[in-house]
Amino acid sequence: MTQDQRTAAVREAAREVLAHGGPECLTDPREVMQAVGRALDAGASNEDIKAEMRRQRGA
Repeated sequence: MTQDQRTAAVREAAREVLAHGGPECLTDPREVMQAVGRALDAGASNEDIKAEMRRQRGA
């Protein structure tokens, strides 16, 4: 995967995790895990996803 694809996968994963809403389960957790899996498969780390989540929360 290219760097752009990895970045897009990380952004998607962060967006899905944030949209899930934690314990309230606002979205389907399978979609969240699939997005996270795609990001990890693209070479991202959990820390990459966490950093993107912080960035999106601050945006």
